Amino acid sequence: MSSPNLLFLILLLPLACAVVNMLFGRFLPRGLVTGLAVAGVAISAWLSFKLWPLAAGEGTRVTLYTWFESGDFSVPVELLYDNLAAPMTLMVTAVATLIHLYAVGYMAHEKDAPRFFALLNLFVFAMLLIVLADNLLLLFLGWEGVGFCSYALIGFWYSEEKNALAGRKAFLVTRAGDVFLLIALMWLFALTGSLSLSEINAAASTLAPAVITVLGILVLLGACGKSAQLPLMTWLADAMAGPTPVSALIHAATMVTAGVYLLCRLFPLISLSPLAMAAIAAVGAVTALYAATCALAQREIKRVLAYSTMSQVGYMFMAVG
Repeated sequence: MSSPNLLFLILLLPLACAVVNMLFGRFLPRGLVTGLAVAGVAISAWLSFKLWPLAAGEGTRVTLYTWFESGDFSVPVELLYDNLAAPMTLMVTAVATLIHLYAVGYMAHEKDAPRFFALLNLFVFAMLLIVLADNLLLLFLGWEGVGFCSYALIGFWYSEEKNALAGRKAFLVTRAGDVFLLIALMWLFALTGSLSLSEINAAASTLAPAVITVLGILVLLGACGKSAQLPLMTWLADAMAGPTPVSALIHAATMVTAGVYLLCRLFPLISLSPLAMAAIAAVGAVTALYAATCALAQREIKRVLAYSTMSQVGYMFMAVG
């Protein structure tokens, strides 16, 4: 039961269920559509728990295939299940399972349920890709995947203009942060000749202090976009225009922690720069105070929760810094 290859099932089950509902959902009974969606993430949660021993020590690294290769350079589809990835994987899948179960009842009268549950499953797949990827290119694929699913789910009821505008705003603001992350990704590749997170962290001590500081700031800005921290936090309150299960899964439970997770994954690199660490702590502290203050002035409960989420994630940034 502890075969490392089973780690790929954690990723592939939500993806497979999403594809089935996308292609055939409108022809299937509603119970089968929702059953597939819930089963995909529930089995992934069970596998995350059963495979926990694989995270012991240095963790388990497993390669599915080589994505592309050129000369000495190759990018494998490789997963790393270690003491950082294991609890995050279990949290994402367990919380997603509960929210999927809630969504079955909440969206009971929704005509376009197959699209909703397909996007919800696809989001879980993309988030798990961020958590389990052992190279920055694969992680960035998941990073952009959660951005797309966020846009599609926030604007799920797109016939109302305010919902469509909220989805567009979330997409554009988070893309601004993604530009900084992409610059950091390309720069790290130029400096180290590798996209492997493990190899980049191992080579961190060979980089110039000033370079590490700038890289740390770039990664911080990328994380701020996804985690709704200052100055890229304006999208999260409006994102509550989406259905409540979307608000719970994407914006209160999983996606907003992606930025914190990225900082933790690259911590051996970022921690070498006291200035970058101070910037991370300062951003977290200011956002925690500012967002909590904003929450006091809100009258709509979902917007209160949105600002509360920003504030709590700010504490996580402070902890990293």
